[in-house]
Amino acid sequence: MTMIVRNLQLVRDRITTACVAAGRDPASVRLLAVSKTFGADAVIEAMSDGQRAFGENYIQEGVDKILAVRAWEADHPGLPLSSPTEWHCIGPIQSNKTRLVAEHFDWVQSVDRLKIAQRLSEQRPPHLPPLQVCLQVNIDGGATKSGVAPQDAQALAAEVARLPRLQLRGLMSIPEPAPDFVAACVVHKRAADLFDQINRAGVLPQAMDTLSMGMTADLEAAIHAGSTMVRVGTAIFGGR
Repeated sequence: MTMIVRNLQLVRDRITTACVAAGRDPASVRLLAVSKTFGADAVIEAMSDGQRAFGENYIQEGVDKILAVRAWEADHPGLPLSSPTEWHCIGPIQSNKTRLVAEHFDWVQSVDRLKIAQRLSEQRPPHLPPLQVCLQVNIDGGATKSGVAPQDAQALAAEVARLPRLQLRGLMSIPEPAPDFVAACVVHKRAADLFDQINRAGVLPQAMDTLSMGMTADLEAAIHAGSTMVRVGTAIFGGR
C-alpha cells in the first residue's frame, strides 16, 4: 500500500467518523483531493484507489496536469474506472485565464463576481457539458480572502443561474483558521445558513446541492455544520 493510498483511506475514515457523529450518511459528503503542486503521478496513484475528483488552485499547472492524466487514461483504456476523472478549479481566476478554465475543467468553485461567470459561460465549448459552478463566499470577512460578501451572494447566485453553459451547484468557503472545533463549527454554520437561505428564497431555477467547505484541519467541524464536499490536500498527498 502506497502512502497516498493509505492516506486516502485514513481521510475517508475521518469523513465516516465525522458523519456518524453528526448523524449523517457518510455518502452525503464527497471528497475532493487537492492535488496542487503535486504531479500527475500522484493523481494517478490516488486514482488507483478509486479517487475521481481532484482540485487545482493554479490554473496553468492544473491544465498541464489534466492533459497529462487524460493522456495516461487514453493509454490505459482497459482500466475499470467507476466514473470519469473530475477536475475542479478552486483557486482565484483572473479574466485572462477564464478560457483555459472553461475549456479544461469540469467544475469551478471560485466564482466570486459576475464578470468571471459571464466569461466562463461565453467561453465554455458547446461540445462539453455545462460547467458546474460554486460561488466562493467570504463568509467571515477575511481581509486577504477572495469571495463575494455574504449579503451579496443571493443576488450573484440569481445572476449566475441565468447564464447559459453554466450550472450553479452551490457555495464554497475558505474561512480563516479557527482556534477550536466549536469556533470552526460556528463559522461553517454561517455558510450553511446562507446556503439554506438562498435555496429557500426561490430565486434559482433549481436548488443548489453542493456546500463545499472544510479542509484537512477542519473537515470534522465542516461536516458537523452541513458540508457536502470537503477539500483535502495535505492529509492525502503530504506537505508542500
